[in-house]
Amino acid sequence: QVQLVESGGGLVQPGGSLRLSCAASGGIFRLSAMGWYRQAPGKERELVAQITSRFDTYYTDSVKGRFTISRDNAKNTVYLQMNGLKPEDTAVYYCNLRTFGVDFWGQGTQVTVSS
Repeated sequence: QVQLVESGGGLVQPGGSLRLSCAASGGIFRLSAMGWYRQAPGKERELVAQITSRFDTYYTDSVKGRFTISRDNAKNTVYLQMNGLKPEDTAVYYCNLRTFGVDFWGQGTQVTVSS
């Protein structure tokens, strides 16, 4: 059974930074694509960033140049470094592990950007 545990969310002022972490257990982490999704109130969940098992990365346009996704296979952990945060980045952020076409999700961590 795959388990994903996120941490690092919180309240930050506009322009500030946060680093989210997601620790995985129970799966073949190094062979899996890892992603961060977010869901704001009243909106659909959207893919923010993804990193493949080959370390290829994808970012949605609104976060390019501000967010960086990375992974440490030795620690079974994926990170999302978020800089230059904006109020519109406020959402619950979810970690996703995709392996052999199956998706697993973390419980989510709240990120609030407000002055």
